[in-house]
Amino acid sequence: MLVEESNPAAREIIFKQYKNMKKRILFLGWAFSLYAGMADAQVKAPAKDWLIDHRPYVATVVEKDQTITLSNGLLSRSFRITPNVVCTDYRNLVNGDQLLRAVKPEARITVNGHDYMIGGAYGQPQQAYLLPAWLDKLTAGDKDFKYTGHQVTSIQPYLKWKAGGWNSNPHQPTGKALIFSYQTAAPALKGIEVKVHYEIFDGIPLLAKWLEITNGSGQPIKLHQVVNEILATPEEESAVVGSVTKMQVPHNIYIESNYAFNNAMKANLSDQTTHWKADSTYTSQVNYDYQTPCLLEVYPTVPVGISMAAGEHYESIRTYELLLDSYDRERNGLSKRRFYRTVAPWTTENPIFMHLVNSDPVKVKNIIDQCAATGYEGVILSFGSGLNMEDTSAANIAKFKALADYAHSKHVMLGGYSLFSSRRISEEDDVINPVTGKTGGAFFGNAPCLGSKWGLSYLEKIKYFFSSTGFDIFENDGPYPGDVCASMKHPGHTDLDDSQWKQMLLQKGLYHWMNERGVYVNAPDWYFLDGTNKIALGYREVNFSLPRAEQLILNRQNIFDGTWEKTPPMGWGFVPLSEYQGGGAAATLEPLKDHLGTYEQLMAQYYGAGIQACYRGPRLYDTDSTKALVKNMISWYKKYRDILNTDVIHLRRADGRDWDGIMHVSPTLPQKALAMLYNPTGEDITREIALPLYYSGLTNQVRIREKEGALKTYTLDREYCAHVKVKIPAGGYTWLVAE
Repeated sequence: MLVEESNPAAREIIFKQYKNMKKRILFLGWAFSLYAGMADAQVKAPAKDWLIDHRPYVATVVEKDQTITLSNGLLSRSFRITPNVVCTDYRNLVNGDQLLRAVKPEARITVNGHDYMIGGAYGQPQQAYLLPAWLDKLTAGDKDFKYTGHQVTSIQPYLKWKAGGWNSNPHQPTGKALIFSYQTAAPALKGIEVKVHYEIFDGIPLLAKWLEITNGSGQPIKLHQVVNEILATPEEESAVVGSVTKMQVPHNIYIESNYAFNNAMKANLSDQTTHWKADSTYTSQVNYDYQTPCLLEVYPTVPVGISMAAGEHYESIRTYELLLDSYDRERNGLSKRRFYRTVAPWTTENPIFMHLVNSDPVKVKNIIDQCAATGYEGVILSFGSGLNMEDTSAANIAKFKALADYAHSKHVMLGGYSLFSSRRISEEDDVINPVTGKTGGAFFGNAPCLGSKWGLSYLEKIKYFFSSTGFDIFENDGPYPGDVCASMKHPGHTDLDDSQWKQMLLQKGLYHWMNERGVYVNAPDWYFLDGTNKIALGYREVNFSLPRAEQLILNRQNIFDGTWEKTPPMGWGFVPLSEYQGGGAAATLEPLKDHLGTYEQLMAQYYGAGIQACYRGPRLYDTDSTKALVKNMISWYKKYRDILNTDVIHLRRADGRDWDGIMHVSPTLPQKALAMLYNPTGEDITREIALPLYYSGLTNQVRIREKEGALKTYTLDREYCAHVKVKIPAGGYTWLVAE
C-alpha cells in the first residue's frame, strides 16, 4: 500500500478505471513503476482528476532565462529560444509521460519547390532521448527560418459563435497563446514572415498549433505545402521487424485537425492530416529497418498548392493535440468528448426536432402546431419534401419566410435540407478527374466542383435563402468531401494543385457564416471544428426497412457504439414514422396510434441517450392518445435534459439476450447519474447491476431512485460502483437516477 499512502493522486489513478481484480493487479504494478519515474523527474501528479474537476488547471506561460514554458498543471511544453526555437520538453503531468525524444523543427514549409525548416536545431548525439546537457551544443541551420521574437496573449475564439438554441456549454474556451515569429536569411524568401501559434487551454491537457505566413517578398510565391507539427516521440512498442503501417503508434497523444472529410462520420477515419512516420535518423531503435512509427508530422495529404501574391496572407489548418493518460477506452473517450465540449461549444446545442416530408404550407403549419403542442423545438423540411433552397425567386422566398415567421410565432425553429455533392450538374461545373481529364470519378461518382460557377453560386444562394427567410436549421447533405479538380476554368480555384485547399475553404466559409448567425447545422461529415453542430450517430439506412423489433435492438447498438467519442448532442439517429426505403407496415410506425409501445420505446432509447433522432414522417401524432404519449416523453426528456446531455458511460451493449444499458454522469449537476436499462426478452428479469460512479465525483455513498420512486442509499465499493438490484419489464425499460 506504499503508493496509496504516499501519493493520494496516484491512488486515484490506480482505482478509478478498472472493474475487476485481475485488471487492478496489473494496473497496480504499472502505477508503482510510474510513480517511481515521476519521483525521479520531480513531477507532481495533479491533486484532482481534471475529468471530475477541471477548475484548478489554469493555463500559464512562464519565461525564465532563455526558456518559455506553456503549462496548465495537466501538460507542459517548453521551448528554448537559442540557437533557435527548440522544443525541449513535452510532458503529460497527469502521469509523467515524456512525449519528446529528440529535437525537430517546429514546422516546415515548401516554397517554390524547396523545403524550409521553421525553428529547430541540429547536433543531438542520440535520438532515443534528449538530455538538457546537450542543448548548449546544438546549432541552427543557415537557411532555416529563425526566431525574431514572440508574444503572449489570451486565446481568442476561432468562431464568433451565436448560440441558436438549448446548449449545455455557452462558453468559448479560455487559455493562453504563445506566438513565435520567424524570418530567414535565404535570399529567395527575404521578407517572408512565418508565425507559429501555440494555444494552451484551461482545464484540459490540450494544445492547439497553427501557422500564419505573410508574403512580404514583393513578388508572388508558390506555397506547395505546410507541415505545422513535427514531433519525435518515444515509440509505443519494441519490434525487431515490422512496418510503419502495422506497428502501434503512440497511444498517449490524440491528434485532430480542422481538415477532415470522407463521410466516415468518425474523426480518425475522416482525418486527412495526421501522419505517423519512420525516423531514419533514429539509428538506435530496436526495429532493424528503422520502421518504428515514432515521428509525427501534421499536414494535408493533398498539398496546399496555392500561389501567394505579394502581400498575401495565409493561415494553416489548426491542429489539436490532446494528451491521454490511459489505455482505458472509456477514459480516453471522455477526454475526447471534453475536447469537443471545450473547443467547439456549439456541439453542445441540441434542439428537439422532427423531419417533415412535405413543404405544403398547410401541412408545414400543422406540424409546427404539433411541435408547439408537444414541446418539440424545431422542424426540418426533409429530403423529398419539395423544399429548394437554390430557388431564390421572390415567390419561393416569400413562401418560406412566411412559414419561418409562423414557426417563430410558435417558438419553433424551422430548417431544411439541401443536397450538394452527390449529384451531376454539367460538364462545365462538375469535378474534372485529373486522370481522365473528364467528369466522373469523384467521391460520389459525378459531383459539382465547389469552385465552379455553379458551386460559388450555390453558396451564395444558400446564404441568401437563410438571410431572407430567417430559417434556423441547415441540413447539408453531401458537403464538400475532398474531391480534387483538374479544371483550369473554374473561378474558385486555379488548377489541380490548389483545388482541394480552396474548395475546403469555401465549404468552411459557409459553415463559419452559419455558426456566427446562430444557424444550427447538420452535416454528414466531420466539420465540427469549423462550426457544424451534429453528424449522424452511425447507422445503415436500409436497417430502417427491417421489422420494428429488430430496429429497437439495432438502434441501441448504434447508440452504444456511437457515443464512445461523440457526445450525445453530436449525433443524430433515425426513426421512420412513415415508410423509408421499403419494409412496409412491419417496419414503420404509421399509423402511430397502432404502435404506441414501439413509438414510446424508440423515443425512450434516443431521448434517454440524449440523442435527437430524425422522426421522419407527416406528423408527430394522429390521435389524442398518441399526442399524450409524445407530450409525456418530451416532458420527461426536458425534466432530465441537463443530465441526459452529459457524457455516456457504457454499461452493457445490446445483444438481444439479456439486459443492456448506458449511464450518463456529471460531477457538477444535482443529478449525478442517470442510467437507462432495457430488457429485450419476453419475460421480466431481475438483475444486480454495478453502476460505475467514479466520474460522477461521488466517493463514498449515493442515493438512487428507480424512476420517480423513493431514494435509497448505497455504499460505493473500492471501484466506486453502486450495486443496485432492479427489475426490468419484458420488452421494456426502466431508469435509475443517482443524487
